[in-house]
Amino acid sequence: MRIPLHSAALGLGAFLLLAAAAPAQAGAPDKKTERLWKSKCASCHGEDGKGDTEKGKEMKVGDLSSADIQKKTDDAMKKVINDGFKEEKGGVKKEMDPYKEELKPEQVDALVAFIRGLKK
Repeated sequence: MRIPLHSAALGLGAFLLLAAAAPAQAGAPDKKTERLWKSKCASCHGEDGKGDTEKGKEMKVGDLSSADIQKKTDDAMKKVINDGFKEEKGGVKKEMDPYKEELKPEQVDALVAFIRGLKK
């Protein structure tokens, strides 16, 4: 069976178009992760992770897109998400509730991937 040249070219073109689009989609967070971020994290960290919210400024939340935060290991980020964080320095109280009882491990992994996507 011979496949007409124009059909083969169309098939190859469609394949290449889909293959080129796949990496762009792979880096974008899915809608569930975006909703999770907005419901659990954005009130302090902001939608862009820069901590530019009223609560974030009050607690001097770090910019999650910064090199200092991005160089932390995934395990260190998971620990903060799971176990929370408390620190008082210079009269500024930094506090984050633990989420280990609320979030499944795959949700924590998705949040870490989301944070990795905030790189400057």
